[in-house]
Amino acid sequence: MTTPFAEPLQQIDRTFVLWRGRKLSYFAGCDYLRLSSHPAVLKAARSALDSVGLNVSASRKTTGNHPIYDELESATRKFFGAESAVLSSTGYFTNIIAAQALRGSIDQVFIDERAHGSLRDAALFLGCPIESFAHRDAGDLAKKIGKRSGKRTAVLTDGMFAHDGSLAPLAVYRKAIGPEALLWVDDAHAGGIIGKNGRGTVENAGLKRENLLQTITFSKAFGTYGGAILCSRELGAAIIEKSPAVGGNTPTPLPLAFATVAALMCCDSKVRTKLLNNIRAFWKRLNLPAPPVLAPIIAACPENPSALRRKLLAAGIYPPLIKYPGGPAEGYFRFALSSEHSARQIDALADVLSDFRDALQASIQTSPISSR
Repeated sequence: MTTPFAEPLQQIDRTFVLWRGRKLSYFAGCDYLRLSSHPAVLKAARSALDSVGLNVSASRKTTGNHPIYDELESATRKFFGAESAVLSSTGYFTNIIAAQALRGSIDQVFIDERAHGSLRDAALFLGCPIESFAHRDAGDLAKKIGKRSGKRTAVLTDGMFAHDGSLAPLAVYRKAIGPEALLWVDDAHAGGIIGKNGRGTVENAGLKRENLLQTITFSKAFGTYGGAILCSRELGAAIIEKSPAVGGNTPTPLPLAFATVAALMCCDSKVRTKLLNNIRAFWKRLNLPAPPVLAPIIAACPENPSALRRKLLAAGIYPPLIKYPGGPAEGYFRFALSSEHSARQIDALADVLSDFRDALQASIQTSPISSR
């Protein structure tokens, strides 16, 4: 029987998987800080499971507003330096919730041609004309907006693109679109790891939060589940009032909400420094210049994928060949370094990829944004 899903993987500890009976180093997924297995995060989840159970089984607007949700919103606001943090039970759903509330207040949308599917779905909910602009191209964006100036405009983009770790030039976008347009950034992959305080590409670009909407997930760098919409106090109140999904949605399961509060506390400069040091060590070991942004994602599109797959398996590394929106249609290798990979594991990956330097160099994206 065929299945549309990938072959099952069993994660057996923080940096290994069990695959077809073999224990292999795992450089994939999005658990960049491995907080999903952090002892304090697991302890918080276990304790909550024993004390409060699994689920409130009701909307927060009825009888499901457990105190932990207010605590989680407060912790999220503090971590990201935002006025408001509206929780969502999934990261994907954050953009849909925001769009439901903003419908009727936006006249035109411009969206990066490689934006995440959740942003594209959100654009449809806004109920206005949508136009794509060239990937990470501020000039193309400015040219297209210039033809339609004077309207209420929203620009939608990923902050860090999942397929190769490149960053959107947000500061350049802001200058191109002016202070009145809404800049809407899906920071699912950057939240927790990019920026001095881990506040994502918004912090990294030095942007003010006026007319800015940032959506995040807790399922990647924070290792748990759910998401949040970070915005002004006024927009946060409007989202809660106007979005049908807020009123009709059961919030994140209680153990995961408790775990996320713990994860926000564990996501500190110490663990981010470990990640950055591992990224630097990888590029140094490979004797290639690091990308301008020290992101954990490395993409490779070799001419002979089978050869790279064989070398990875021979070195005891799981081969992360994937097909994902934004990447090549025929598939590509997406490697993700973490804070918990050992020097030996990083050396082994670099040794294998040294034979595919051209494919790696071609994948390195230049950007005017720097996290260093």
